[in-house]
Amino acid sequence: MCLNHTPTSRHWDGSPRATPPRRFLHVAAHSPSRLLRHGQSGICRRCGHRIDIYPRPDQRPIALHPAELTTHSVPAACRWHLSSGIAHPHDDGSDWCRIPHAALCPARTPSCQTSPRLNALRRQLAVRTRRLIDTGHFTPTPPAPDTPPAATHHPSRPVVNMLLGRYLADGPLQHIRCVAQTRHRQRCPQPVLNPDSPAGTWRLLPTGPHRCQLPLADTLMAVYDLSFLPHTEQRRWRTQRCPTHAALTAAADLTVTTWQIFDPLRHGAHIHARLPHPTAGRIRQG
Repeated sequence: MCLNHTPTSRHWDGSPRATPPRRFLHVAAHSPSRLLRHGQSGICRRCGHRIDIYPRPDQRPIALHPAELTTHSVPAACRWHLSSGIAHPHDDGSDWCRIPHAALCPARTPSCQTSPRLNALRRQLAVRTRRLIDTGHFTPTPPAPDTPPAATHHPSRPVVNMLLGRYLADGPLQHIRCVAQTRHRQRCPQPVLNPDSPAGTWRLLPTGPHRCQLPLADTLMAVYDLSFLPHTEQRRWRTQRCPTHAALTAAADLTVTTWQIFDPLRHGAHIHARLPHPTAGRIRQG
């Protein structure tokens, strides 16, 4: 005999069955960060532990340890606090603070002065990493070396000129992916570089000085210039969105953008003195 159980509004003992209402995620229009909270978590590729990713005041992402620590156990140089979804590199005067994951990652050299509490926490993370590796649940990924590509190919991390600033991309132009969330709560698979949208121009521009940076030698570097495009198109590139999600202002971001403010002193390995395609029609020298 087959029994059919139909759901009722009460449990087997007669008590009422309380159904929690569904909660929908919304992004406040005045929020400095349009990133949903569940999109700010990830896994460290070196140790396998969870990290929380937040934008800094300069919009560069930083990975923080998910748990708060007491302020007195963290050196002043490693104290961070959150305000309106933005990570600030100092404490807020409370008894608790956040700490960068790089200071605790067992696969890295500590980025700040350690303390007995931090050393104990690093040992705990190291034991858990070893357990994940031994059970086959995690395989560490070593950092890829920055090898300069050939002069006839596109740079692996090009420099893009937009919105009166220069930014270093995290990968080739055709691999820069939209960060918006789709209706299925997944990251948009579309690239930012769209064939139906206006394209930029490869130009040879001087490396510096630029935006109050220190002056360098008067050399030229290959830059993907977007400065002549409309402001809306430059902003679409800066927010790292495809044309479809750029028009949907209510769509939230599922992850942080991968742009970095270009600094010729720190990013000297990504300076290329030759254009990717010298025979291309849209390439010109500045």
